[in-house]
Amino acid sequence: MIVVGFVLLITLATLALVYGILEPRLQLEKNTKSRISQYKSAETDRATRQHARDRVNEVSKRRKTLQNSLKDLEEKTQARDRHTKKLSLERRIAQAGLKTSMRSFVLVCFGVGAAAFLASLVFQLSLVIALGIGVVAGFGLPRWVLGYLRKRRQASFTLEFANAIDVITRGIRSGLPLNDTLRMIAADTPEPVRSEFARIVEAQQMGMPIAEAVERLYQNMPLPETNFFAIVVSIQSQAGGNLAEALSNLSSVLRERRRMKGKIKAMSMEAKASGYIIGSLPIIVGFLVYLTSPDYISVLFTTSTGHIVLAASAFWMGLGIMVMRNMINFDF
Repeated sequence: MIVVGFVLLITLATLALVYGILEPRLQLEKNTKSRISQYKSAETDRATRQHARDRVNEVSKRRKTLQNSLKDLEEKTQARDRHTKKLSLERRIAQAGLKTSMRSFVLVCFGVGAAAFLASLVFQLSLVIALGIGVVAGFGLPRWVLGYLRKRRQASFTLEFANAIDVITRGIRSGLPLNDTLRMIAADTPEPVRSEFARIVEAQQMGMPIAEAVERLYQNMPLPETNFFAIVVSIQSQAGGNLAEALSNLSSVLRERRRMKGKIKAMSMEAKASGYIIGSLPIIVGFLVYLTSPDYISVLFTTSTGHIVLAASAFWMGLGIMVMRNMINFDF
């Protein structure tokens, strides 16, 4: 037992001596591995942070570029709206699709005014009233006809514009460039879409960029639809993106706008019919009374009090018609 105990003590002492010798080295290796792992993790974290920082910088740069593009578009839109809201008479003639020159239009105005003046003299009206009728007819009637032709041409353009965008979308998806699809629209679509896109193609052939050429479409045809189209093409040319998908969405939006416009027009027809009846009722009743009892109603036309009553009635009826018109008209 003594020998066994002695051997155990010697063994424990030897192990303790070996541990005392090897423990600093083991601790050093452990510390070294820990430092190496910390360095590697720090390198990984640094690379991760650098990658995240690069991504943030890239996103911020793209956002700044997009903001600058949108700011430029907003400035261009404001400048463009100033030109489209204050249209010259020559620009209105061009937007109406007329080939008439400014001189010919002025001559037509003088001719209409002279014809109205002579017609008033034939009906034995006073010279002052005949002159006023001639001035109003010569200045207002041709402009009203011009505005009517301009709105009718814009309505025809709106009906065919969505189909034209669909053709452009299908052409781009099939691999054709945008310029070729615009040439297809300028060659095959009905008027007035064909002539407007022909101007875009001519501007491109003169070396104008596609964004500026499409911008002129809105100047020639100031509609929300052409404004949307110009913005989509301008953003795509500056920032990139899927033009076919954007134009497809634009076509869907335009068709929904037209469908909503039809619904609103159908719902407001009752109010419009009421306005037409109320506005025409005094004139119809006055005419019938004149046919049955001319002496009774002639007081309104032969006395100063009757003239005042007619003027006041015309003012209030016109005011009421304007209020009803603003109530049933909507901007699209």
